[in-house]
Amino acid sequence: MKAAVVFDPANGPVYSDFALPVAGEKQQLIKISASAISHVVKSRASGKHYSFDGTLPFIAGIDGTGVTPEGKRVYFVFPPTPWGSMAQFAPVDIAHCLPLPDGLDDATAAAMANPGMSAWAALVNRAGFNASETVLINGATGSAGQLAVQIARYLGAQKIIATGRNADALASLGADATVLLTEEDDLQNAAFAAHASEQIDVVVDYLWGNSAERLLYALAKHTPGRAPVRYVQVGSLAGHEITLPGAVLRSSPIQLMGSGIGSLSLPQLVQATGEMLQAAVAGKFTIAHKTVPLADVAQAWPQDNSQNRTVFLIT
Repeated sequence: MKAAVVFDPANGPVYSDFALPVAGEKQQLIKISASAISHVVKSRASGKHYSFDGTLPFIAGIDGTGVTPEGKRVYFVFPPTPWGSMAQFAPVDIAHCLPLPDGLDDATAAAMANPGMSAWAALVNRAGFNASETVLINGATGSAGQLAVQIARYLGAQKIIATGRNADALASLGADATVLLTEEDDLQNAAFAAHASEQIDVVVDYLWGNSAERLLYALAKHTPGRAPVRYVQVGSLAGHEITLPGAVLRSSPIQLMGSGIGSLSLPQLVQATGEMLQAAVAGKFTIAHKTVPLADVAQAWPQDNSQNRTVFLIT
C-alpha cells in the first residue's frame, strides 16, 4: 500500500510503499480517507516527541477518518507502531474507533479532531469547566486555540479572554476581550493584571514561555483569597521553560496542571475526542484547513501552518 513513511526522522515523511497491515485481535482494518498534520504528528515524525519509541521505518500520523470493513464512517486514533494514519489502511483497536456524526465530513473531522480533543480535554477533563465561568485562552489564534474559544462558548462561558500575536486573527475570534502579545511589556502586564483582578476561573495555555510567566505573576498578585484558578498547560509554542518562584504558587490559589498524552489516559483522550466531535455539529465548530493528496506529503509537510491545517486525502 501507499503511505507517508518516515525512514529518517531528520528528513520527514516521504510517499512510499509499505507492507499492507493485517488486523489483529480486537482490531479492525480501517480504509483511511483523511488524516491531518498536527504538532504531535510533526514532533513524532522528527523523533523528538516523548511518545516516539525509536522504531524505523514507520508511517506518520496518529489519527484520521475512514471506513470500517462494515462500511461505517469513523474517526480513529493511535494505530500501533509502525502503522500510522497517513496510509491507505491501518489496523486500529476497536475501542479507538468512534462513529462520525452526520453533518461532519471526513476532511473537516480529521482537521478538527486533534486540536479539538486538546481543547475539550483541557477544559472538561482537566479544568472541570463550568458554565458561567471566565476562561483565558493563552495562544488563541492557532487551530487548537480557535477551537478552545468555540468550545468554551458552547459550554456556556460567561467571558472569554483570548491572547495572541496576530491582531487581525484575535479580532476575528469573537472573544469578549483580547490581549495582544506583541504589545510593550508594561501594556501586557497591565492587561493581565486587570483581567486577573476582575476574575479568571480557568486558563488554557498553548504557549508557555514569557506570556505564561506574566500571566502567572498577575494571577498570584490579584487572586489571593479567591476561588482557585485552574491553570491548564497544553502546549509550549513560545518556550519550553519558564522561571517560576515557588512563592507564586504558595501565595495564591493557582492549581497548575497539564493536559495531554500521559496526564490523561488513552481511553480519556478517545472519549474527549468523541464528545467534541458530537458537539461540533450542534456547536457549529469551524476550523481552517486545506486538503492535499497524500502523494504530495514531502512537499506539503514543511509548508504546514497551524492556523490553516493540512489534511491529506487518501485514495
